[in-house]
Amino acid sequence: MNPPFDRELDVRGLNCPLPILKAKKALAELESGQVLRILATDPGSTRDFQAFARQTGHELIEQAQQQDEFVHVLKKK
Repeated sequence: MNPPFDRELDVRGLNCPLPILKAKKALAELESGQVLRILATDPGSTRDFQAFARQTGHELIEQAQQQDEFVHVLKKK
């Protein structure tokens, strides 16, 4: 599944908490209902983005792993 997205954020090579902080900033620039696709290499980003979605109310549409990369797709509340 590859849902359409409005913006892509590349945080590959960054470790916690930077992917979350950069995603938070990017989401602040989007309109409600828009979708942010995040590319990460931090294995901990999977659980980090799950917790982030629960805490903020943004919808976590998809998470996938492609070799050593992790894709997270968030829909802004």
